[in-house]
Amino acid sequence: MNDYVEGRLLIIGGAEDKKGECKILKRFIQEAGGKESSVVVLTAATELPEQVGAEYKELFERLGAAQVKVLDIDERTAANQDGVVKDLERATGIFFTGGDQLRITGILGGTRLGRTLHRLYQRGVIIAGTSAGASAMSDTMIVGGEAGTPKKDILTMAPGLGLLHSVVVDQHFAQRGRIGRLLAAIAQNPNVLGIGIDEDTSILVYADGHFTVVGSQTVTVVDASTTMASNVSEISPGQALVLTPVAMHVLSDGYCFDLRKRTASVERVRT
Repeated sequence: MNDYVEGRLLIIGGAEDKKGECKILKRFIQEAGGKESSVVVLTAATELPEQVGAEYKELFERLGAAQVKVLDIDERTAANQDGVVKDLERATGIFFTGGDQLRITGILGGTRLGRTLHRLYQRGVIIAGTSAGASAMSDTMIVGGEAGTPKKDILTMAPGLGLLHSVVVDQHFAQRGRIGRLLAAIAQNPNVLGIGIDEDTSILVYADGHFTVVGSQTVTVVDASTTMASNVSEISPGQALVLTPVAMHVLSDGYCFDLRKRTASVERVRT
């Protein structure tokens, strides 16, 4: 185990292609076992679980999954039931839909289902999440905040699922202009990496601590660990931040990043 990750994750920036090539979702099925895969879709984040669950069930079946089970867990008592825990234990791939990330952590955190999720992850079952399901992967997640100029205290953050360590993830990144709020997040602890994932784009994170970009847009990695000047402890809420220097990597499909070494590859791999 390393400092960042203990298994495989597919973290999707939202609005992934569901009608064309479906490259990201197809890769999820491949990583889950292809024609032998047993997928569980967790709809805890959404307020439209039947509609969203049915959509992903049809998609994953069309993409070749052997079995797809939708678990509509909307309260903590349901997340402690024997039946849902057994359903999850059969999974070779687990998928979190979008919605509200606080619903994911508020419903699953500390429950039997939540603990089972962690055990399966450590055994090698791939965990995927899109949009809110992406943000919830890390120890600390962004749950709200302003776009635009990076300022102190423009964010609302909360504990996440704790599957990815020392990283904070933001999604719909370029499409919603979220570079400012990602910088504001890492200013609070410059040793934490910021990863912004565009729509229809994902990172496939491996247990050895590296990830590969899969999708049509880009992933932005922001590293402030070498920052020599920051005013975050001196300014008042709402004032503009200083953070310098900051390293930034912008990566597209097939490019890799080593979380432990904080370095990007210079050669593209086939995805």
